[in-house]
Amino acid sequence: MIRKIVQIDEGKCNGCGLCVPSCAEGAITIVNGKARLAADNLCDGLGACLGDCPQDAIRVIEREADEFDETAVARHLKETKQDLVELKPHHAGHGYTAPAGCPGSRVMSFSDGNRDNGDRAREEKEPSRLAQWPVQLHLVPVNAPFFQDADLLIAADCVPFAYAGFHRDFLAGKALVVGCPKLDDNRFYLEKLTELFRVSRIRSVTVMRMEVPCCGGIVMAAQQALAASGKEIPFTEITIGIKGDVH
Repeated sequence: MIRKIVQIDEGKCNGCGLCVPSCAEGAITIVNGKARLAADNLCDGLGACLGDCPQDAIRVIEREADEFDETAVARHLKETKQDLVELKPHHAGHGYTAPAGCPGSRVMSFSDGNRDNGDRAREEKEPSRLAQWPVQLHLVPVNAPFFQDADLLIAADCVPFAYAGFHRDFLAGKALVVGCPKLDDNRFYLEKLTELFRVSRIRSVTVMRMEVPCCGGIVMAAQQALAASGKEIPFTEITIGIKGDVH
């Protein structure tokens, strides 16, 4: 049948994942660094994801496509283990509940049964390795003295909370900036980092992100900023799992 359906321009898509939380059906996923439509019958064609793509890579078109299938959506959400929330307004009257969409927004609880009092005591004595202030990318001046001849660590906001040894294993000896591509304007990150690379003598760049798709935006901003700056600086990407493991 001919109907409205989302089309993603992979040439424009930078894989930031900001469109993923907007898709109530979980129809959009990140594959090999690009947003993809998981299946035609999972897309309702209403375009709730359109406003969240900073690259303008998503639009609604009319083409031959399988009919939107609520049963397939429910099965897909169950198979991908996405949490369920109340129906979104544009699905009022439909027979299924819609997910939060983004794996990074799912509510989870977990505990570490291996932690003992000795672990807690050692962590309490661990000294801070933070050597500057401020750290928020919105607040740091690009010409700050601590960026000169520095190894720069760009960390997503959640990383230090998920990885217990962040200070000891990654922060020591580095200049730090932090941000959240899910909550902030990734275009601002791109512009700020580009200027930072241009005016400061950065020796190396390490980007630490969470494993959730929407966190990929901070990596893409750093990579694009480095390219725009015209400089060749060693670049490392590190992914942290939501339970603190290093991927």
